[in-house]
Amino acid sequence: MLEHGDTGRLHIVLISIHGLIRGHDLELGRDADTGGQTKYVVELAKALAKQPQVERVDLITRRIVDSDVSDDYAEAVEALAENAQIVRIDAGPEGYIRKEELWDHLDSFADNLLSWLHSQPRWPDVLHSHYADAGYVGVRLAHLTGLPLIHTGHSLGRDKCRRLLALGLAMEEIEQRYHISRRIDAEEDTLSNAELIITSTRNEIEDQYELYDYYSPEKMAVIPPGTDLQQFHPPSAKTADSAFAVSLNKFLYEADKPMILALSRPDERKNIVTLLEAYGESPRLQAMANLVIVAGNRDDIREMNDGAQGVLTELLLVIDCYDLYGRVALPKHHSADEVAEIYRLAAAAKGIFINPALTEPFGLTLLEAAASGLPLVATENGGPVDIIGNCHNGLLVDPLDKTAIAEALLSILDNPERWRTLSANGLRNVARYYSWEAHTQAYLQKLQPLLQHFERLPKTPPVGKVGRLRRQAIFTAMDNTLLGDDEGLAQFVNLIREKRRKCLFGIATGRRLDAVLAILKQKRIPKPDILITSLGTEVYFTSQLIADIAWSYHIDHLWTPQVLRRVLGGLPGLTPQPKREQSRFKISYYYDSERAPPMDEILTLLRQKELSVNPTLSFGQFLDIVPARASKGQALRYVARQWNIPLERILATGGSGGDCDMVAGNTLGVVVANRHREELANLAEVEQVYFAERSNAWGILEAIEHYDFFNL
Repeated sequence: MLEHGDTGRLHIVLISIHGLIRGHDLELGRDADTGGQTKYVVELAKALAKQPQVERVDLITRRIVDSDVSDDYAEAVEALAENAQIVRIDAGPEGYIRKEELWDHLDSFADNLLSWLHSQPRWPDVLHSHYADAGYVGVRLAHLTGLPLIHTGHSLGRDKCRRLLALGLAMEEIEQRYHISRRIDAEEDTLSNAELIITSTRNEIEDQYELYDYYSPEKMAVIPPGTDLQQFHPPSAKTADSAFAVSLNKFLYEADKPMILALSRPDERKNIVTLLEAYGESPRLQAMANLVIVAGNRDDIREMNDGAQGVLTELLLVIDCYDLYGRVALPKHHSADEVAEIYRLAAAAKGIFINPALTEPFGLTLLEAAASGLPLVATENGGPVDIIGNCHNGLLVDPLDKTAIAEALLSILDNPERWRTLSANGLRNVARYYSWEAHTQAYLQKLQPLLQHFERLPKTPPVGKVGRLRRQAIFTAMDNTLLGDDEGLAQFVNLIREKRRKCLFGIATGRRLDAVLAILKQKRIPKPDILITSLGTEVYFTSQLIADIAWSYHIDHLWTPQVLRRVLGGLPGLTPQPKREQSRFKISYYYDSERAPPMDEILTLLRQKELSVNPTLSFGQFLDIVPARASKGQALRYVARQWNIPLERILATGGSGGDCDMVAGNTLGVVVANRHREELANLAEVEQVYFAERSNAWGILEAIEHYDFFNL
């Protein structure tokens, strides 16, 4: 573990969960998850670590133990610099899985990362999430710690969905393949809770983030990433002798002709098949230049995933269709270390770099190519608009217009003077606008104001609580979970009395304190050690019914109940519940599903009004709005830290939507049988959530036996 002193310098945590991330020999293009983002976060971590005001940088990713990938990804910690490291956190299966399969494991990742943060000498100063999955985790950590959250989207789900629909894919297929609704929900939640959104281009703000309900451009900043000018530079006399140059000879009849270079993973969105067709339909382009497509690494196309297999097969079919043998190279292998040499090889041949992607969120390869002296032709959709606008080193094209692609390439190849001008412009302006030094300076400048007004929750648990020897806990919801069958309740109460010396007992409910105490007395339920009431907004230690004031102060962040009542008051089908059901941090309505807008529409309205809250529909008829930092699950995790009980030793039981984040993650989750548990159906595939066959307290007893809880 890196040492950390009280120096006033910054400790920054970057979170980038998917893909294969290591500090050397990045496997760029190996698959759809190991692309520009993995390089971006590694370079960002290294660049930030060089700044004098930064003491420590931790890049957090997922630990992978898989014989099909390098052992590097199984290492818990990897040094990047003296004050920077990659930290790998367990989540879900050990093996490597694509990002779309990670969603069910992100709650566990968040719990494991929170535990790691607690093990460090102090809280970091800021969390910075990358992509929607890390945003999901970052929001939960920010709520639980009070740390400010920064987010970089890299690519956005609403934009991707729009373009996939335009390609003719059905919404059902998009949902099945990409879990797009979960991704978009995570992005909306991240936008509403992050303090700062970092984008690479103005286009990203205006054309992509504008699609979101929570669209707040005033908290978005354009800070383009840098490029390593020591690694990427113009060619020298030795460039033509590189091993990669020799490998091209087996593909090309006239290897000394100018090179049109495309470098991307074999993904349909990268649109390299259209580029190849544009080349195949232009005899003049074929006469003037070779086309070199570097599309990841492969041994056997038949063993690749369906997407990559489809693209590469189509490339081979197009080469055959237009009889492009000897004019097109599609090499099977290249190393990460060879990428800079590949750019220089194309520049030495007076070639052009082309990015024909359907949309490109930013375009790191464009910067690398420009720093190597290559003019650019790039898609007019996304980041290239800003890059070419700043650097004046190329042309933008409609990526679906094959004629326009060919004409843009020919207009540069035909004019040597134009080639030299574009090449020189790129070299000069990449150094001016896109250095990592400039990026980190702008980044840290934007960071400083965020750190002034944040109050973190205490990191060290209070000491001296009664029952410190109890290392297990049972937390249960009340209505339709603990209550509902008196015989089962009596059995459960007897068990709790028997195990009270070794096991904490807690209740987490949407009810107010006074209502809970009345039920406990009526049903002769022993007073719990902990009461979490009003849907996680109040925490009481029940020996003396002491309210936790620190928790109340923590969840008050951005809470505006008057505004909420004004926004929701006019909606049909929402009737305020009686005052006895309301509390300082909980606004409650009866929800009439026949008249009220669907919950998706209510969420959209709250986001459009820029309200950062946590709405929950329970039992199909009770709508509760609480602060974003409040929920049963978040309160449970706060209490677990207070009592120093690992989540893995907490049995958490529920039966409706308000219990979701309590039973998910690293707790031993239980969903009892009742007619409302379809509200928790999204947890059915989560390994560590048990769906009991019996209802009410009987279901809790069944789960205790299932987990063999008291013998853990």
